[in-house]
Amino acid sequence: MNPKMKVRKGDLVHMIKGKDRGKQGRVLDSRPAERRVIVENLNVVKRHTRPKPMRDSSRMGGTQMTPGGVIEKAAPVPVANVMVVCPTCNRPTRIGMKEKTVKDKQLHVRVCKRADCGEEIDK
Repeated sequence: MNPKMKVRKGDLVHMIKGKDRGKQGRVLDSRPAERRVIVENLNVVKRHTRPKPMRDSSRMGGTQMTPGGVIEKAAPVPVANVMVVCPTCNRPTRIGMKEKTVKDKQLHVRVCKRADCGEEIDK
């Protein structure tokens, strides 16, 4: 399977499936090999952790502990469950690719597939 994805880190995405359907958030991490993305404040799960000593904390004087308890963090979401929001028309859209020539170089840019928009997503 091709590990390339059209959703990148920093994109604003709209959830189209799952418990957070209809919400939007920024992509914190993109994992093309797993075909998943981590979106801030969406698909939040709780993780019960034990307090543990921090690494290299002896230099700061004494051992320090990371706090334990219930920690909430964003879990990965399949990339098929999100749509990129076009920065021009502010609507969820499919992504198309277009070749653009800049200073005698061919660049691939992502474009909005909406019929009334068609603007570049990468500026």
